Amino acid sequence: MVTIYGIRNCATMKKAFDWCTTHNVEFVFHDYKKLGIEQEQLLQWCQNLGWKSLLNTRGTTWRKLTPTQQSLTAQNQAVRLMLEYPSLIKRPVVDTGTQLLVGFDPQLFASFVK
Repeated sequence: MVTIYGIRNCATMKKAFDWCTTHNVEFVFHDYKKLGIEQEQLLQWCQNLGWKSLLNTRGTTWRKLTPTQQSLTAQNQAVRLMLEYPSLIKRPVVDTGTQLLVGFDPQLFASFVK
């Protein structure tokens, strides 16, 4: 079963949901805003993908952080911020059971999500 992690009201999430629906891919949605994210899971993602690839530095949440908060140099700092502000996690994070994908790219989805 495919699990899609993110925030419901996000344009990129809508694209991922629409793609899955169009391609008859069943998925479970995990909403960071409502359900949060476990530290262990976030650490596992960081280990597999790297914390920099998970950190959303383009959104309004990032821009609202202080310069001190934005001056991350280590994974533990990034994980703390992403736990406190789940909107800082790039969207979507897709767990296919064997692969983790970050972001929405139709070609990557087609090759990994079945």
